[in-house]
Amino acid sequence: MAHFRDYCALIRLDKPIGILLLLWPTLWGLWFAAAGWPPVMILAIFILGTILMRSAGCAVNDVADRHFDRYVQRTQQRPVTTGRISVRQALMLALSLSLCAFLLILPLAPMVWGLAVIALFLAASYPFTKRFFALPQGYLGIAFGFGIPMAYAAVQQQLPVDAWWLMLANVFWALAYDTEYAMVDRADDLKLGIKTAAITFGRYDVLAIMGCYAAALGLLAWVGLRHGRGSFFYAGLAVSAALSLYHYTLIRQREPSQCFRAFRHNNWWGAAIWIGLALDYA
Repeated sequence: MAHFRDYCALIRLDKPIGILLLLWPTLWGLWFAAAGWPPVMILAIFILGTILMRSAGCAVNDVADRHFDRYVQRTQQRPVTTGRISVRQALMLALSLSLCAFLLILPLAPMVWGLAVIALFLAASYPFTKRFFALPQGYLGIAFGFGIPMAYAAVQQQLPVDAWWLMLANVFWALAYDTEYAMVDRADDLKLGIKTAAITFGRYDVLAIMGCYAAALGLLAWVGLRHGRGSFFYAGLAVSAALSLYHYTLIRQREPSQCFRAFRHNNWWGAAIWIGLALDYA
């Protein structure tokens, strides 16, 4: 039973916020691509695939960061860095979950298969970007947003420009929420030499986060305008804008616990947009 709990901790089943932050933009893409409710089979495949790929990504992340995690207060009890789960076991689990996710998409259009290979590469390579890339949170936004072009490919068998506008909106959103997350560990990351947006932005971190929220909302509004969306959709954007301002009150003092609270609150930011979009199409 203890080992089972370690595996659950490895893939963060006890912390579903990561799954939700990956799921919401995927649902945006599905609803825009289908102009409303997508086919039930496609919806089920993408929801389950999101859970599997997020879980696999966590396992790879913990293997990549195992030599750093032991020195960061928030992560020093993760199962790989403590040795409760071996590197081989973690990688085998990640491989198994990725294979299950790929089998899921076999009934979909071949275009989705090719995009899935790119998505797998992004998920597997993201943990290593913290060694050399000044804004790994932007790379995370691409990885977390790649469900959007996959959604368009599954529903429309094509990749219109709006799929890429939506993914860019997700990049800005991820820059905002994951910089809030990085602000929690900034002191430890500076000691370890890890690169994060919180360190790169420096004293302009709060301003950069608010700018990223504004850019994400602006791009979403632009896509909504191109799709002829109505008041419910823009009401959802207004709710997310209000939440962004609330996040400012949490992070402006840069207190780690409040920054982490703001990060977790982004679940409602993404949900508000999807709820507004779903109601608008309904």
